[in-house]
Amino acid sequence: MREKEIKQAVREGYGKIAAGERSSCCGPEVSPCCSDNQTQQIGKQIGYSDKELAAVPEGANLGLGCGNPVALAELKPGDTVLDLGSGAGFDCFLASAAAGESGQVIGVDMTPEMIEKARTNAARGGYSNVEFRLGEIDNLPVEDGSIDVVISNCVINLVPDKRKAFAEAYRVLKPGGRFMISDMVSTVTIPEFIRKSVEACVGCLGARRDEYLEDIRSTGFAEVKIVGETPMHYELLAPAAEGIIKELGVSPDELRKFAESVRSIKVRGVKGK
Repeated sequence: MREKEIKQAVREGYGKIAAGERSSCCGPEVSPCCSDNQTQQIGKQIGYSDKELAAVPEGANLGLGCGNPVALAELKPGDTVLDLGSGAGFDCFLASAAAGESGQVIGVDMTPEMIEKARTNAARGGYSNVEFRLGEIDNLPVEDGSIDVVISNCVINLVPDKRKAFAEAYRVLKPGGRFMISDMVSTVTIPEFIRKSVEACVGCLGARRDEYLEDIRSTGFAEVKIVGETPMHYELLAPAAEGIIKELGVSPDELRKFAESVRSIKVRGVKGK
């Protein structure tokens, strides 16, 4: 029941973001600071260049990421790329340029509103080598051994069974295929109040770093390595923070102390040949 509850909360929360009914960067309500300029600034903080931010259609960048997996994925012309939790299509559109006309980019997202928004953005930008599929990343609508590179940006943390999501990524990759994932993890044991909070799960705050890496390795991936790690500023956690405080009645100081342990990590791995 809890897994269903979390998935439904994620679907509803990100559906509201897609529809503009909930903020992605400044809290649960839409506010003036959640402007295009704000999302651009967040993009720069987590690793996107001005050129990348300007290259995608308007409305593709919703300020939802915690890193830039495309920049580290070493994509090549002709690659077939899969984005787990593709949202409005931001990383898919960046991957499209690297994969070229001979390549293909597939985005999978569980939120119908996000899929609709991504498809609209793709049509507006004329991306002929990008498609978006409705589905869950722990049960991918993708054929076995069909993908060269899997990318994901601050999404796997939303999945209650992360090991199953990594197993699905392993299944769809070709032998020798690789992944590059950005996500948020904690360096300390997850407090009870975080583990009980649906809002914390929706806000990507429910994973411990060593357990996250073990989940990856347990599915068969080799050469698993953190290639970048940066603290996440408390202010960037505002949507989750406000929701947790309201949901559980914890103090802002208590939550802020936990937030000091949260890191954005960039993780790479390879499927054996």
